[in-house]
Amino acid sequence: MRLLVIHGPNLNMLGTREPEIYGTMTLDEINGRILAEARRLGIGAEFFQSNCEGEIITRLQQAVIDKTDGIIINPGAYAHYSYAIRDAISACAVPVAEVHLTNIYAREDFRHKSVTAPVCSAVLCGFGYMGYIMAVAWFHANRRD
Repeated sequence: MRLLVIHGPNLNMLGTREPEIYGTMTLDEINGRILAEARRLGIGAEFFQSNCEGEIITRLQQAVIDKTDGIIINPGAYAHYSYAIRDAISACAVPVAEVHLTNIYAREDFRHKSVTAPVCSAVLCGFGYMGYIMAVAWFHANRRD
């Protein structure tokens, strides 16, 4: 099983970006924890981060060509308004789990709606980096070998 983890805009700034909201763990540290859990479960993991909507869409499309088994995506703020990323997720025919570090329902009103969530197979929010770990476990439990 191979998973692709896509991190959206501003996630490259984790550790220094609003630590009172997002914590002090860096994206590299989060990726390390995801990779450790994936390896423990016998799963391969690849990571991609972009601040650009089009690059995220292109990577989602490439995941289909690469025959990726599952995608974990934190679309960041794009979750709230990117119908283009929503369409790419919908078209990719690969199971997708959406992850948000924070509880989007406990934040500003504009964050309460995710336009990408309805086309995802699972959504996790508010668990910090553990949301990614839970998504890896979910894919493992639902693998189609």
